[in-house]
Amino acid sequence: MTDSSFHYSSDSKGAELLCENVRLSSLAEEYGTPLYVYSQKSILDNYAAFCDALSKADGKGHYISYAVKANSNPEILRQLSSAGAGADVVSGGEMLAALKYGFAPSKITFDGPGKTDAEIMLALEKDIFAFNVESLEEIKVISSFASQLGKTAKIFIRVNPDVDAKSHPYISTGLRENKFGVSLAEAHDVFREASRQPNIKLIGLHVHIGSQITELSPFIKAAESTVKFIAEIKAEGIELEYLNFGGGQGIQYHNVVQHPLLVPDAQDEKKKDIPSHAQFISSALPVLTKSGLKLIFEPGRAIVANAGVLLTRVLYRKENSSKTFIIADAGMSDLIRPSLYGAHHQIAPLVLQTAEHEVADLVGPICESGDFLAQHRSMNKFVRGDGLALLTAGAYGFVLASNYNTR
Repeated sequence: MTDSSFHYSSDSKGAELLCENVRLSSLAEEYGTPLYVYSQKSILDNYAAFCDALSKADGKGHYISYAVKANSNPEILRQLSSAGAGADVVSGGEMLAALKYGFAPSKITFDGPGKTDAEIMLALEKDIFAFNVESLEEIKVISSFASQLGKTAKIFIRVNPDVDAKSHPYISTGLRENKFGVSLAEAHDVFREASRQPNIKLIGLHVHIGSQITELSPFIKAAESTVKFIAEIKAEGIELEYLNFGGGQGIQYHNVVQHPLLVPDAQDEKKKDIPSHAQFISSALPVLTKSGLKLIFEPGRAIVANAGVLLTRVLYRKENSSKTFIIADAGMSDLIRPSLYGAHHQIAPLVLQTAEHEVADLVGPICESGDFLAQHRSMNKFVRGDGLALLTAGAYGFVLASNYNTR
């Protein structure tokens, strides 16, 4: 994985947490908290790492398409569109944002199992590259609207390879019990029927088995079953041009930033040997290139997660007979991942002056018991007014923020 741009730098006043040599404490003072901060360098370096790895594939037409759902911040979209990325969108809102901030329609694909009629019409009117479709009924609906507009809709069919991504159940998408895609058992019939639909051009196959995958074996297994299926439908006379292999590569959430004064994450959660961006691509390439198709990868988290932090400030300390609570001005309405599925984010003081630490719950101001950012965590000791950062918050952070408590 490309290293994060967040690190500590010591001076006479103590160790300061920096982003590209900018003091995060100064940003918190200038803009207030809660505050999301992103590293342009990390985002572009991560994207370039994927591109460099994919450039080793034979043939032309391969490219990296950013999964906009990970973070649709306008400036991030501008940076990635300028760098040449495609955009994978899952709503009309994301589609309009991608178009507004520089992505060419010819490199936008529309994904998701529940596209509305209005969104399908919008995509057709904007002449986006293609739809990633998830059912035969969806193909027929798109065909109908394309006929009304006198257009031909290009489609990928998402196939569910029934591969266990070995990640959290909420973000696993490649098993037969998941709502995504069509099963291998029914895929032959769906591909044959799609090729007969009017105003539809079947150009490719799409597969995406899940998110935050930290092993290479699921990708290789999915690649093997996908290429085998492509050979089978080719034998039936169905020719494809593209293979979209999705994304899902996991990233490091534990012990991302280190310093002698910083309390490390729990010893049983040591920094894992997670494959790099290049390894993710190169492990699957020998199999995927056997398809003879143009390849598309759709990383999201792996491009932006380690490029973002959430800054917050301590409002109060509260202790009872069994727990210590650190109450901050950021909560589940700003970063819901810990409450939603137990996600871990390293906690780092903006200014490190002592190694004094304690076991505490870091909680927010929302009127819910489920409003927490960390529970029973060993962390540096914080007092009222201290600033801290939740690390690796660049993906599925602000995009999942809510208006709860009208904050």
